[in-house]
Amino acid sequence: MELSLDGRPGGRTAAVYRALRAAILDGRAPAGHRLPSTRVLAADLGVSRGSVAGAYERLTAEGFLTARVGAGTFVTAGAPRPAVTRRAAAGPLRPHPGWSLTPLPTSGEEPPPRYDFRTGIPDARLFPFDTWRRLVAAELRLGANGPGTYAEPSGHPALREAIARYLGYARSVHATAGDVVVTNGAQHALDLIARVLLRPGDVAAVEDPGYPPARRLFTALGVRVAGVPVDDEGLVVSALPDRARLVYVTPSHQFPLGRVMSLARRRELLEWAGKRSVAIVEDDYDSEFRFSARPLEPLCTLDRSGRVLYVGTFSKSMMPAMRTGFVLAPPGLRPAVVAARQIGDAHGQTAVQAALARFIDEGLFARHVRRAGRAYQDRHARVTAGLARIPALDVIPTAAGLHVTALLRPPGRDSAAILAAARRRGLALEDLAAYSGGPDELRQAGLVVGFGAAEPALIDEGLDLLGRLIA
Repeated sequence: MELSLDGRPGGRTAAVYRALRAAILDGRAPAGHRLPSTRVLAADLGVSRGSVAGAYERLTAEGFLTARVGAGTFVTAGAPRPAVTRRAAAGPLRPHPGWSLTPLPTSGEEPPPRYDFRTGIPDARLFPFDTWRRLVAAELRLGANGPGTYAEPSGHPALREAIARYLGYARSVHATAGDVVVTNGAQHALDLIARVLLRPGDVAAVEDPGYPPARRLFTALGVRVAGVPVDDEGLVVSALPDRARLVYVTPSHQFPLGRVMSLARRRELLEWAGKRSVAIVEDDYDSEFRFSARPLEPLCTLDRSGRVLYVGTFSKSMMPAMRTGFVLAPPGLRPAVVAARQIGDAHGQTAVQAALARFIDEGLFARHVRRAGRAYQDRHARVTAGLARIPALDVIPTAAGLHVTALLRPPGRDSAAILAAARRRGLALEDLAAYSGGPDELRQAGLVVGFGAAEPALIDEGLDLLGRLIA
C-alpha cells in the first residue's frame, strides 16, 4: 500500500491520518488488511513514530482500525465508509466522433466448440513446443541480443536475413535482409503501410468479399474503403476506382473464397497500378500449406516498377501467439515504414525474433511446415469431400490454406439461420456474408469452413450434422 502525504496545514499526524483514511475508503486498504508497525510506517513516510501512532489512535477511535495485542493493527471489517465527495465531471470520456469501432470477439475468448470449423486457427498440437522452448531459452541469456539496449526497429538482423533466404527458396522472391521489416504479425504490417501511405479521405480498394481486419484498419484511419468484386480469376481490375491510392489483395489464396489470381489478371493489376502510381499490398498469408502444384509466383516477383509491398506472417504457419510477420517495402518507402515501427513500439521481442531466425536457419521451420502440411492436407481432403456430399452446397475448389468455402444454393438461402442452428448444436463455422462490406442484396450466401483447429476424428460427424441442418 503506497501512501503520500499532502501539504495541508495541521501537522504530520493529521497528514498521516488523512492518507490512511483515504486508503481505507477507496479500498486500497481492504477489510482485514494488516497495517505496518508504527516504526516501519514512520520510516517509510519520513515522519516521527509519534505522528503515526497518533493517526492510528484516532482511526481506531473512529472505528476504522482494530488493534490486536501481539498481532498488530488491522482495518476493521465493516469500517465506516462515508460517501466520497468528488467534483462534478463534465461527463465520461468518449472517443472522437469519427471513431466508431469496438473490439470484436476473438477465438480465444470462449471454450472451443465440439465441431470446431472456425477460420484462421492452426492446430497448436502440431507445433514443436519443446524445440521452440529450447531456442527461446537460449536467447534469454544476459549475454544474448543486448537485453539492456534497444534493438533495431526493422527487426533482428539474423531474422531479416533468414526471412529473405526463406522467401527465395520457398516463394521465388528475390530479397535481401535490407528489404525486410519485421512486424508484430500481418495486421501490424498493414497498419504501418497505411500510416505512411494514406491520409484521411484517401481511397483504399479491397477485395469483396475480403479480409475484414484490413477493412476495419483502413476505416479506423479515416480512409474511404471501396469494395471490389472477385471472380474466378481474382480481383476484377476493371472495377477498381480511379481514385484509389492503395489496393489490398490476397492473390495466392484469395480470402475467403480461396481462388488464385490468374497470371493475366496479375499483369493487368500491375499495369493498372503502374499507370496511376498506386500501391499494391500483397498479403501472402498462408502459402506454406499448399496441397497440389506449386502456386503462381507472387505479384512482387512480377513487379518492375516498385509498386508492390509484400506482407507475410508466421501466425498461420506456426501459431497466432507468435505475433511475428514482415513486410518487404520498396526502397522509397522503407525508411518511412521503419520510422513508423519505431514510433509505434520501438521494436519487437528480440529474443523471440532471434529464436525464430535459428528455427528457420536450422531447417526446423521447414520440417514443421512439412509435418503440419501433411495433417492439413488430409483434413482439407475430408472437408472438401464432406461438403461436396451436401446437395445445397457448391464447393469452391482450392488447393491451399486452412479453410474451404462453399456457396449455398439457391443463392437466397438464409445462411444466418443455418449458422445459428449450428451453434446450438456445438458446430462453429463462418458466414461468407460477414466478409463482405457491400449491401446485403449483393452479398453471396455461403459458408466458410476452417479445418486448422478441427478434431480429425470429428470432421465427418460435424459435416454430416451440417448437412442435416441445411436440409
